[in-house]
Amino acid sequence: MIGIFKTNIATREDSQHILEAIRGRFQVGQCHVDLEDCDKVLRITEMKVREDEMISFVKGQGFDCDVLE
Repeated sequence: MIGIFKTNIATREDSQHILEAIRGRFQVGQCHVDLEDCDKVLRITEMKVREDEMISFVKGQGFDCDVLE
């Protein structure tokens, strides 16, 4: 499953922090935050957890996160 989320991750440092946290907690493929996009899109491939679990985790790290519609 591929997860695509809109976030408020604004800096390269924040992006690195959340990507490391996600990789450390979940079994995922590639993950990336597009800091140039207005929605600061977080894209996760080979996601093996439910979207609501990932959203909750990212929010627990201090960032906004919702499914990109």
